[in-house]
Amino acid sequence: MKKDYYEVLGVSRSASKDDIKKAYRKLALQYHPDKNPDNKDAEEHFKEVNEAYEVLSNDDKRRRYDQFGHAGVGSSAASGAGGAYGGGVNDFSDIFSAFNDMFGGRARGGGSPFGFEDVFGGGGGARRGRASAGIPGTDLKIRLKLTLEEIAKGVDKTLKIKKQVACKECNGSGSKTGISETCPTCHGSGEVRQASKTMFGQFVNIAACPTCGGEGGVVKDRCTSCYGEGIRQGETTVKVTVPAGVQDGNYLTLRGQGNAGPRGGEPGDLIVVIEEKPHELFKRSGNDVIFDLAVSYPDLVMGTKIDVPTLDGEVKLTIPAATQPETMLRIAGHGIGHLRGSGRGDQLVRVNVYVPKDISHSDRELLREMKKSGAFSPSGSSDSREEKSFFEKARDIFS
Repeated sequence: MKKDYYEVLGVSRSASKDDIKKAYRKLALQYHPDKNPDNKDAEEHFKEVNEAYEVLSNDDKRRRYDQFGHAGVGSSAASGAGGAYGGGVNDFSDIFSAFNDMFGGRARGGGSPFGFEDVFGGGGGARRGRASAGIPGTDLKIRLKLTLEEIAKGVDKTLKIKKQVACKECNGSGSKTGISETCPTCHGSGEVRQASKTMFGQFVNIAACPTCGGEGGVVKDRCTSCYGEGIRQGETTVKVTVPAGVQDGNYLTLRGQGNAGPRGGEPGDLIVVIEEKPHELFKRSGNDVIFDLAVSYPDLVMGTKIDVPTLDGEVKLTIPAATQPETMLRIAGHGIGHLRGSGRGDQLVRVNVYVPKDISHSDRELLREMKKSGAFSPSGSSDSREEKSFFEKARDIFS
């Protein structure tokens, strides 16, 4: 007569899943045949522990066992997955985590030092049950060039995209009749298993089915337009809303706007990468823009008003009297819109003195008269021959 599964694992009927798992790992480690060579009793205990764990770790089987006892689960526990040493444990990552403890503990980060997760597709890597219909489509990446004016306020763009679209002839199914059959190789599971024996027991390698590519089904009566793929090269238009304040290298992700998936698979995403065009007048500095303005020397000295270009059109700017070169004047609210929040940055106007390359004889005489005034000398002294510096003499020679 079979023992009660709760007694086998040494837990109460109200035990949680974690308690059951801990008890199983402890007993599996204790009775493992590699630790008990040529010990038939230990091997039998090991099989009982595996059988008990398979039932009690599964919510549905545990419910049926609690209600009907061993009759509720029949012989499925003993003949389930054909695990190591005859056990029926389907969750291979649990049994091999016990093996890791036995052979020197876990690898750092919880991984197996022998790569058991890789062999079995542990951690959810292997598919379980029938694969979903179709193969997911791939993502698309495009670059969108924007002017500084468009970035400052945000813009809506309508783009023409060349991508894979669902075949119109078969509605993306890949079949003329829209019918697919269960894969004869994997019987709809989407995966194939290959068992091999090693010193640690029986290993099962799980891989995508080569016949159906992991889909679980094969197309019947393939569409001649798309050759059974369900997708064709096409073109579509996509509307993109670009917020103000984006920068070069930022990207927007449009879900489901990428390539269509073969045979009805979910489409990929469209990734729009922002590229900022260089501006002929302005330089960007965060959310501010900088404009270099050349002003004549008399206007810097006496002050003036000048029409200055901005991203919103011309604005009249006041140049105060006695403005020094490299002075930054601010035009508030004429910069780049804030990406996160309201408002805009400013426009900074960098004032520089305009120096003409060619002047007339009369202009040259005026400048000579100007030099005689102490107001135009950094030292504040008049321009007498005796008081001239070396640099002033050189300037006169080469002027």
